[in-house]
Amino acid sequence: MQTSDFPATPPWRDSAVPGAGEDAGQPLPAQGRGSDPHSGLDRFNTAAPSAAEAALLACCGSHRWAHRLAAHRPYPDLDALLAAADEASYDLTPTDAAEALAGESVPCAPPAAVSGGPAALTALRAAHAAYESRFGHVFVICLDGLRADERLDHVLAGIRHRLGHEPEEERVTTADELRRLARARLTRLVTHPAGSAKPLAGPVKPQTGSAKPQEHLEPERTLNSP
Repeated sequence: MQTSDFPATPPWRDSAVPGAGEDAGQPLPAQGRGSDPHSGLDRFNTAAPSAAEAALLACCGSHRWAHRLAAHRPYPDLDALLAAADEASYDLTPTDAAEALAGESVPCAPPAAVSGGPAALTALRAAHAAYESRFGHVFVICLDGLRADERLDHVLAGIRHRLGHEPEEERVTTADELRRLARARLTRLVTHPAGSAKPLAGPVKPQTGSAKPQEHLEPERTLNSP
């Protein structure tokens, strides 16, 4: 029997990606220390189709990808869900990928989080602008597993390296980063209690002026991480 209490927007997504469905739904109910590790997956498997698809769209912005994963429920375990997500990601058409990229907003990196001061901020802004001018979409990269103080340098290096790609090579690289982001976000969606899942990075741009460090720059989706 399906229920409708599944969160349309994972708790980590809103803090990581401003403007990406903040009002789509309520966060996943918190799990106690002794709770069943499969309970998040169980809620996903039994959620109403519309709620499951909305949550999946927060992991990858392709409606066809989200509909496909929601339609193939239930999944026996996380590995099965991730395998299905990979398969759906590999089957994304150029139109699907463009739709997913359009949903990747660019969180702002507070100056305090950028080593190197104003020069590093200027370099990061210029790199983003050059990338978007060359390829016509935001830069995405999965930063899962990196420390917070490593991320911005990793993004800057990644943009500079990928600016040397030919369009087709970058299309393949971007598609794989979207796949990795989706996997990381799905994992957090079904395994983390509300509020504990760190955002993964997606696109990252610096912001000027003073600002408090943002949650999405913690180990997880902003520079485009999950």
